Amino acid sequence: MKALKTIAPALALLALPSLGMAQEADAAAAPDINPYIFTTLLFLIGGFLVFWMAAGFAMLEAGLVRAKNVTMQLTKNIALFSIAALMYWLVGFNLMYPGDAWLVNGWLGPFFAITSLEPVGLAAADASLDYASVGSDFFFQLMFCATTASIVSGTLAERIKLWPFLIFVVVLTGFIYPIEASWQWGGGWLSSFGCTGAEGEVCGFSDFAGSTLVHAAGGFAALAGALVLGPRIGKYSADGKIIPIPGSNLALATLGTFILWLGWFGFNGGSQLAMGTVGDVTDVSRIFANTNMAAAAGSVAALLLTQVMYKKPDLTMVLNGALAGLVSITAEPLAPTLFGALWIGAIGGIIVVFAVPMLDRMKIDDVVGAIPVHLLAGVWGTIAVPFYNDGTNFVTQIIGIVSIGAFVFIVSLIVWFILKAIMGIRVSEEEEINGLDMAELGMEAYPEFSKG
Repeated sequence: MKALKTIAPALALLALPSLGMAQEADAAAAPDINPYIFTTLLFLIGGFLVFWMAAGFAMLEAGLVRAKNVTMQLTKNIALFSIAALMYWLVGFNLMYPGDAWLVNGWLGPFFAITSLEPVGLAAADASLDYASVGSDFFFQLMFCATTASIVSGTLAERIKLWPFLIFVVVLTGFIYPIEASWQWGGGWLSSFGCTGAEGEVCGFSDFAGSTLVHAAGGFAALAGALVLGPRIGKYSADGKIIPIPGSNLALATLGTFILWLGWFGFNGGSQLAMGTVGDVTDVSRIFANTNMAAAAGSVAALLLTQVMYKKPDLTMVLNGALAGLVSITAEPLAPTLFGALWIGAIGGIIVVFAVPMLDRMKIDDVVGAIPVHLLAGVWGTIAVPFYNDGTNFVTQIIGIVSIGAFVFIVSLIVWFILKAIMGIRVSEEEEINGLDMAELGMEAYPEFSKG
């Protein structure tokens, strides 16, 4: 017994190498689950940050409409998000990401392929460890779909009926947005446009997080609606004068802008689509920094330009300048330097300051400035991609913008005209004057706001 006690430590030492080899073999046999876990986490965090943008749009719009229309705007915003969630589950997600199930290869995915999730308690052996969970991917992508509809809401405020607007949201979130987004993000024709397979070839449309696919698309749908709907009563006088219509609460509008700015970190950062390596997580941090720089530059550019042009700063222009900077950098938030993000965002802010009065001269009434911010700045940001991304070219970028813009605008225009013919899309003159809160929601009018 004493002999055994004496030699036991020596036997343990002899066994250690084989034990280590066994552990190394087990480790080599086990799949690496870290990329799956961290990318799923990125989608979930990014998704709820982008969800918070829904609150930002609601506050921005509530602050920029007159008091008699605030409740209507809030109703539209919570309803459009909820409808987007249902339509993206029912048809949108699989229409946008058809995989091998294209109905028309590269152009049109399957209709009414309802989204389903992995089973409860999924084992690592059954998971797609090279990407993320379906639930996190669906949740993250849904937020982009809802954002597209939010853009339309602000432009058409203060004169559109509730139910025709919500029917349009059904079509936009279930069909229009998923189809055009599938052309790029779903592996459709734009993602490989002009590619021949040659080594080192520069081809394919590029839109990292959706300057065109989300923002300009929402802007084109809003523009179509604004043209069919017409301007608000009293916005443009018979002698050609433009009558300013101040919003009800610029504090709410400012809060909404800051909320959107915060949510944009998830919007752009999550679009890295991976966080399982040192390189990926470093790139996410680079995207955050560039996103913030572009927003700040857009805001400062609008602040300085309004001082020069109007001799006084304009808060609404400054707010929209920040948002335009964010939209501008969204097409390529990874590749630019911080200085690159600065000048790209600054040009977005400048675009807003010139585009808002340009639309007024054309008598296109955009209540919150969504068309300059999302459509025009989105187009600019997408065109700017090749300045820093060597894998793109200006011709392909322009073809992508024109293709997506034409599709969204024409289909939206058709839908708006159909809704106008069938049920009407605009409230009566009396209802518009009294406010949509009373006309559409049955709320009592506030006498002090009845003429606002």
